[in-house]
Amino acid sequence: MNAMKIVVTLALSVCGAAACFAAEGNQEIWKLDEAKSTLIPGMAKDTTLTYTTKGDQFKIVADGVSATGKPRHSVWNGKFDGKDYPVSGDPASDARSYRIAGDRALEIIVKKAAKTVATGEVTVARGGHTRTFVLTFTGADGKTATSTAVYERQ
Repeated sequence: MNAMKIVVTLALSVCGAAACFAAEGNQEIWKLDEAKSTLIPGMAKDTTLTYTTKGDQFKIVADGVSATGKPRHSVWNGKFDGKDYPVSGDPASDARSYRIAGDRALEIIVKKAAKTVATGEVTVARGGHTRTFVLTFTGADGKTATSTAVYERQ
């Protein structure tokens, strides 16, 4: 279940990229609002997300703390085209794919060894100051869990 907690946390962080749809060369920073979030107890969390765009390429850097309180750092580079792109710094996943699901929404698939381990959706509120990421995953015990993280644009 710990590996899935890491996947959930990283996916929560990474999934917000499409929510930004920033202009080329733009950088956005999002901070986790724990009071508005419904995180799974004992789960790692990404407290700061930085999104950078260059053309149709996106880079998402997630920084936070592990379930044991140690610093965490992961990086994803790719496009919102539904194809898998590698992620570094996440022992529970090795690839993610994003697909635009609406004007202010993205769908994400998180994989490990080519197997889907979590799915989710990121939505950006009107005005673009808040984004919500809902992630559903299945733990090693076969149980499904859902986590919701709310981020505020800085």
